[in-house]
Amino acid sequence: MIFRVVIPARHASARLPGKVLLPLGGKPMLQWVYEGAAGAGAERVLIATDDERIARAARAFGAQVVMTAATHHSGTDRIAEVARADNWGAGDIVVNLQGDEPLMPAALVRQVAALLESAPQADIATLATPIGSVAELLDPNAVKVVCDTRGRALYFSRAPVPWNRAGAAAGIASQTDASGARRHIGLYAYRVGALLRLAALPAGTLEMREKLEQLRALENGLVIEVADALEPPGPDVNTFADLDRAAALLSAAAR
Repeated sequence: MIFRVVIPARHASARLPGKVLLPLGGKPMLQWVYEGAAGAGAERVLIATDDERIARAARAFGAQVVMTAATHHSGTDRIAEVARADNWGAGDIVVNLQGDEPLMPAALVRQVAALLESAPQADIATLATPIGSVAELLDPNAVKVVCDTRGRALYFSRAPVPWNRAGAAAGIASQTDASGARRHIGLYAYRVGALLRLAALPAGTLEMREKLEQLRALENGLVIEVADALEPPGPDVNTFADLDRAAALLSAAAR
């Protein structure tokens, strides 16, 4: 299997500016992400950024960097620029690994690429994990995915779906059953042709309501293949508390 990984990295994070360069276990956070991707067996691992500070740091730990426009609204757009500039084939597979995922296992990066390769009718592949509690089901920061019988995404939502009506006789707060619900992992593999099509489309109505870019793909008829992750991923980093938690997990894994 041949695939590439692109790590879109920006400095202007709203909640934690410059987070990809924050120190984590003696390295910039971005280095952990890159090293994880490098262990997945990709043909190439690239960091795409518009910020020279990120580019300098990435080159210092041996990464190949592609400078992209500062006008991109999403990592998808940034990766599409890389694909166009390198003239990648429409059927080529590229994995989008976010720069704030220092604990994403290399096995999942490879799994999502293999999932797309094994599903010739799919445009995109992604992963999910079972939701283990009602609190997680009700958490709007936990994005849920619902699939059809073939494993293709029907919908992604911040709302608690699927909803067990019988488990919540007295309304939302009374829900007792989270069985069957799955949490989406924000790791994607794209066929390059689908990636370029997606990047050229305007934001959709559902996407704007839920603030979930993957809904643009579903609104426009792209097929998203979903599988359960081979192992649970570590948390992404959006706050200093997340950074501390990631540091603790890395320290525990090193013992």
